[in-house]
Amino acid sequence: MMTKKTTSASSAFLILFLCQMITALEVPLDLSQPPTITQQSPKDYIVDPRENIVIQCEAKGKPPPSFSWTRNGTHFDIDKDARVTVKPNSGTLVINIMNGGKAEAYEGVYQCTARNERGAAISNNIVIRSSRSPLWTKEKVEPKHVREGDPLVLHCSPPVGLPPPIIFWMDNSFQRLPQNERVSQGLNGDLYFSNVKPEDTREDYICYARFNHTQTIQQKQPISVKVFSMDSLNETISANLSDTDFYGAKPLTERRPTLLTPVGSTSNKVELRGNVLLLECIAEGLPTPVIRWIKEGGELPINRTFFENFKKTLKIIEVSEADSGKYKCVARNPLGSTHHTITVTVKAAPYWITAPRNLVLSPGEDGTLICRANGNPKPNISWLTNGVPIAIAPEDPSRKVDGDTIIFSDVQERSSAVYQCNASNEYGYLLANAFVNVLAEPPRILTPANKLYQVIANNPALLDCAFFGSPVPEIEWFKGVKGSILRGDLYVFHDNGTLEIPVAQKDSTGTYTCVARNKLGKVQNEVHLEVKDPTMIIKQPEYKIIQRGGQVSFECTIKHDPTLIPAITWVKDNGELPDDERFIIHKDSLAIMNVTDKDDGTYTCVANTTLDSVSASAVLTVVDRPNPPFDLELTDQLERSIQLSWIPGYDNKSPITNFVIEYEDGMHEPGVWHYQTEVLGTQTTVQLKLSPYVNYSFRVIAVNEIGRSQPSEASEQYLTKAAKPDENPSGVQGIGSEPDNLVIIWEPLKGFQSNGPGLQYKVSWRQKDVGDEWTSVIVANVSKYIVSGTPTFVPYEIKVQALNDLGYAPEPAEVIGHSGEDLPMVAPGNVQVHIVNSTLAKVHWDPVPLKTVRGHLQGYRIYYWKVQSLSKRRRRHVEKKILTFSGNKTHGMLPGLEPYSSYKLNVRVVNGKGEGPASSDKLFKTPEGVPSSPSFLKITNPTLDSLTLEWGLPTHPNGVLIAYTLKFQPINSTHELGPLVEIRIPANETSLILSNLNYSTRYKFYFYAQTSVGAGSQITEEAVTIMDEAMASRQVDIATQGWFIGLMCAVALLILILLIVCFIRRNKGGKYPVKEKEDAHADPEIQPMKEDDGTFGEYSDAEDHKPLKKGSRTPSDRTVKKEDSDDSLVDYGEGVNGQFNEDGSFIGQYSGKKEKEPAEGNESSEAPSPVNAMNSFV
Repeated sequence: MMTKKTTSASSAFLILFLCQMITALEVPLDLSQPPTITQQSPKDYIVDPRENIVIQCEAKGKPPPSFSWTRNGTHFDIDKDARVTVKPNSGTLVINIMNGGKAEAYEGVYQCTARNERGAAISNNIVIRSSRSPLWTKEKVEPKHVREGDPLVLHCSPPVGLPPPIIFWMDNSFQRLPQNERVSQGLNGDLYFSNVKPEDTREDYICYARFNHTQTIQQKQPISVKVFSMDSLNETISANLSDTDFYGAKPLTERRPTLLTPVGSTSNKVELRGNVLLLECIAEGLPTPVIRWIKEGGELPINRTFFENFKKTLKIIEVSEADSGKYKCVARNPLGSTHHTITVTVKAAPYWITAPRNLVLSPGEDGTLICRANGNPKPNISWLTNGVPIAIAPEDPSRKVDGDTIIFSDVQERSSAVYQCNASNEYGYLLANAFVNVLAEPPRILTPANKLYQVIANNPALLDCAFFGSPVPEIEWFKGVKGSILRGDLYVFHDNGTLEIPVAQKDSTGTYTCVARNKLGKVQNEVHLEVKDPTMIIKQPEYKIIQRGGQVSFECTIKHDPTLIPAITWVKDNGELPDDERFIIHKDSLAIMNVTDKDDGTYTCVANTTLDSVSASAVLTVVDRPNPPFDLELTDQLERSIQLSWIPGYDNKSPITNFVIEYEDGMHEPGVWHYQTEVLGTQTTVQLKLSPYVNYSFRVIAVNEIGRSQPSEASEQYLTKAAKPDENPSGVQGIGSEPDNLVIIWEPLKGFQSNGPGLQYKVSWRQKDVGDEWTSVIVANVSKYIVSGTPTFVPYEIKVQALNDLGYAPEPAEVIGHSGEDLPMVAPGNVQVHIVNSTLAKVHWDPVPLKTVRGHLQGYRIYYWKVQSLSKRRRRHVEKKILTFSGNKTHGMLPGLEPYSSYKLNVRVVNGKGEGPASSDKLFKTPEGVPSSPSFLKITNPTLDSLTLEWGLPTHPNGVLIAYTLKFQPINSTHELGPLVEIRIPANETSLILSNLNYSTRYKFYFYAQTSVGAGSQITEEAVTIMDEAMASRQVDIATQGWFIGLMCAVALLILILLIVCFIRRNKGGKYPVKEKEDAHADPEIQPMKEDDGTFGEYSDAEDHKPLKKGSRTPSDRTVKKEDSDDSLVDYGEGVNGQFNEDGSFIGQYSGKKEKEPAEGNESSEAPSPVNAMNSFV
């Protein structure tokens, strides 16, 4: 598991500026302004009676405000009480009760007023109450006697404190009592048992109440609980009754659930908006019920719903009106269910929609104060001015009250005042102060000049321009010395003057100017922004699982802005690394040597700069094989079973998946441990089945994903009594090894299966269905007995019974065996062959009588072989093939036959001893099939208009050949195929001369043979007729003339000189029209020639792996190579490679499904010469 976290200093700036944006315009303290309450005590203030009472009230204003207090609605005269003082330059009250005073005497409702010449602000009503932690009332606690399986409730009933105490149950040793689905504490502090067990018996169930305010804990008297089990009840009853009386407590009976709390089927609950809703259902029953919660007509809110106290408590945080509704808890066990419905109504104390904000106006301006709140029920809105209800306050012509809004128009300096808005309903109230300050002030910028801001790229940049002025100044931003005003989507302009660049980039760096202006003046300020590259972890640590004693390394490679200096630190579980030399910190990694269990945890690499911080975490889990179990104990010792229990060893962070139990038989195989059984890793007890006459010892091995633990120490020994065998040998069989015997074999019992000394076997047999008596013999502890003189292959009833010195095992089951087999006596008759097609035949035969099989019929075997091919009329080596058909079948299919051939076959019956005599040979013939492809196709003697074709007979004619078919078509230079010509050739021909062909043209040939059944597979080839020899000779003569070669060299030299001159002039800045000069001095004899006039085309180097352009053909050595020709044979054939011999003949070889034969002639491996290249242009 790996996590990565990135933070930036700009994030902190963003939070700061957003906070500034939602507050009212701040008035500098050097200007006149009404009071503002800055700090006050909470509305409900519970004080510690052991400490002085401090009631806070701090305010600011110009001139500094004076303070006064009321208590319970009347003026509180501080001077008349010596215990009450006011902090200097403050309105905070300090009530000294440390020297004999009592906090209860000062309980009440307090309110502070801060006043100066421009108005008065008031605090909330602060209710002062003293914390109380009363003692438990003395009561006599009766012991609880309860029957096993019954429900039980232990009541706590703590004293009423202020605030309410925290309840928990512990024992005399101050250890918390364990709780689970069966035993749990309710919200009221009571301890509920769904059903009790004997282990619940104890004398120290103690309820504790902790009062946090006074830091005291009160203790209830211990409660004693005695649980009577069924066995102990029966023993008690029997001890008090005579032998003739009937006695016995009722057995432990299971029952369906019923609710312990809440009572009834329905209840109601009211909760306030924003609070935590807690609903509880605790049920009793046997087995212990399971609780499930649902909301009728809706879903439980996601991310706000939690289940506590083993799902008995439903917790919903931050409840709202939408959470109102009916919630149902269902308690269920295998015997049934019960439910309770709680109707939840969510009310709301008043909460702000729009709280009034301070208003700064210049003389003659207009403005509004808005006070909007919501709640359930709807709150009542009332206004005060300077702490006096507005209805009885001095009138001000500039204001008008309209419900939750006060409208100001044409204000003057006398309009300055503090207004209070009060929103209240039956669940609480809200009080807010907001002043109206009438000032005439030119703009001022409060942000220091030339302030430097540094941010990380791709983060928001927030440039501050805190300002003040009345009227409120307009703010404009510029970038650079002569920059234009900033506008557009790239910037966000906040009401408090802040310029936000949502995604700062490197080019955002620079100087920014803020200008503030109103009708009284103008002021400006410059700030500077630098954008840095972010710090990144480019190789993060990865989750590691390591075995104890190994070593591990976490990598952490970072990349950062070169102007920032990073500091890399490693932490473990959010704390410092252990001070241990095994931890080695390198530049980019952390290594831990010889890992121990204490090294387990989360390791985090933190890279910090002055502007950002990145971190990446990975978890190290240290695992190992489990520690061996211990404290093995044998209980419930019976003759055939025993209970083994143990305590698991530590799993070493890899859960135990299972326990393997092994045993040692100290009597029969001392020192040898055998597998007994295995159980899940959650079990620590197992009931083991035992065999008689074994001296048992047990050990337990724990297993997890890492491996097996060492075996536990062996348990104590336990010797079981001897007894008659419980079982008989397995695997009893009767199989004859000779025609006249019966071999009876079995799997002998193992040592511990003997159940006692003197193990022997009683072997019994009799011939089946003839009414014979059983013949029996008792043999020693062996595994085989041979009965001689039996008839051949007759069934016998067999049984083998174990016995020892204490008696016989139960009557064994009978099995059927057979005496020995002999070879079958009779061959199958009436063998018939039906020809399905040229390669498949179906064979029928009559089955032999079962009595003549003289053994277990395994099937029939067909021997078949090819006598001769009807087309070749020659015998071949006889290779017999065999097909076996299992069971009592009377027919079979012979696949893979060769067409137009003569075959023979015979059939034999098979048993466990071998084959019987063969049937008479049956001769049959297969019909004709289609032939294979001709064995070869050669194309020789190319001329201007003819080619010679030679071919070989098909390797497998598969019948009488009746003809050959030849199809061919020309191929042009663009690989397009021409019209197809078909020729039928008599079957006795092996060559053909094709005439009237086009010169220098490539052809593709398709050739196949035919029988009366149809056409066979075809073979394909390609060949080219030669070109006009006179034209070729003329081209060779021209190309080999000395004047032509000299001219070519001169042209090459001229081009080289022109290139050099062009390069020199270009370096000097001049331009040289190379193309025009070349056109002016061009020699017509070296220009490329067009294909249609038979002149030269373009030459392409073979290394380009591109086809030659403009009609490239074979070079003068008549060699056709794939990489030299645009008409590759591979493009049209099936992998054909071809070439010309020196005599001009074309050699090709068909490559279909068989291997290619080597081509005749010498293939040139040299690159074509220039002359050859030019000869290839036609």
